[in-house]
Amino acid sequence: MTELTSTITCPACGHRKTETMPADACQYFYECESCGILLKPLAGDCCVFCSYGDHPCPPRQKEPQSGPAGQHCRC
Repeated sequence: MTELTSTITCPACGHRKTETMPADACQYFYECESCGILLKPLAGDCCVFCSYGDHPCPPRQKEPQSGPAGQHCRC
């Protein structure tokens, strides 16, 4: 089952917020409502949920678990 919510933690101020993720796309930017920093995916990640959330984005969740190293979702 695909998880559609993820709690994002801001690396700058530690603010946490649970957000609903897009079911069929990646989200490249997210603005922290506490400190205003604009979060972007870390190198190797496809979206902010994969970098800062407690659940990866739905497209990444749907990928086969046993793929080649470095395989990333195709958002």
